[in-house]
Amino acid sequence: MSDCESSRSDRRSNRPEGRSNSPALARQEPASAQVVALVLCHIRELAHQSGRLSLDAKKLLDALDFNQIVIFVKSVNRASELKWLLVECNFPSICIHSVMSQEERLTCYKGCKEGHKRILVATDLVGRGIDIECVNIVINYDMPDSADTYLHRVGRAGRFGTKGLAITFVSSASDSDVLNQVQERFEVDIKELPEQIGTATYMPS
Repeated sequence: MSDCESSRSDRRSNRPEGRSNSPALARQEPASAQVVALVLCHIRELAHQSGRLSLDAKKLLDALDFNQIVIFVKSVNRASELKWLLVECNFPSICIHSVMSQEERLTCYKGCKEGHKRILVATDLVGRGIDIECVNIVINYDMPDSADTYLHRVGRAGRFGTKGLAITFVSSASDSDVLNQVQERFEVDIKELPEQIGTATYMPS
């Protein structure tokens, strides 16, 4: 059993299978740190309220089977706040952002890399150049500011020749504009997240 398989062994196994209309699937040539299949989808929701964890986010974390997750937000304050909201809701988490010292960031990164924490909240500081093998889900809690940033963020999921799932919250007209830019530029159809999604589409067999 791999380290990634071991890290998810305590997750619930009775997840319902997904609908037949699968979300967009971005495929690349297999390579040591490339994505084989990345499922892209979005959720439309009202703007997240400060001091409260999004109900949809909580439902996702309860429902999805995952090895490790990276949740991207737009600012340092959002990262710190969301991390504590997750902890309060019994989702042990850590965060990485630019205000932390290099030593603090490396300690957190090492903790994720070694599987001690399964949920990482981060700003775009983590969007490039950081690879954690067991991350198979990325959540854009805040919409990125551009198609390029979107690509770098979702590229953290399902690397090393495995599968991945990327979910983006859309809560404003400007969020919709960025989503449209992503779809046009990369020629993908990012559908709304179905009520049920089969684990086989984003988890290694």
